[in-house]
Amino acid sequence: MFNGRIKQLCEGRQMPQRKLAAVMDIDTASYCKIEKGERRVRKEYIPVIADFLQTDYEELLKFWLADQVTAVVADDEHKAGDKALDIAKQNFKS
Repeated sequence: MFNGRIKQLCEGRQMPQRKLAAVMDIDTASYCKIEKGERRVRKEYIPVIADFLQTDYEELLKFWLADQVTAVVADDEHKAGDKALDIAKQNFKS
């Protein structure tokens, strides 16, 4: 999700991977892993990416958070993830 969104934004702006990698202070190979979903972006990079790509921080944060939740639920060996998400939704509604 997040990786696909930043890739889409970069392509739309014809932004070379190396430029965003430089802004994030990582090498291009590491950035490529982020785009492929093999590596996750640290939260502190989100405002940097949003500013550089001139896009909405909140939008990128939502994609990033969705990836975090997905990763935790996907690793759930007891298959309680769906119920945990339901409980979390109830907590947000109150």
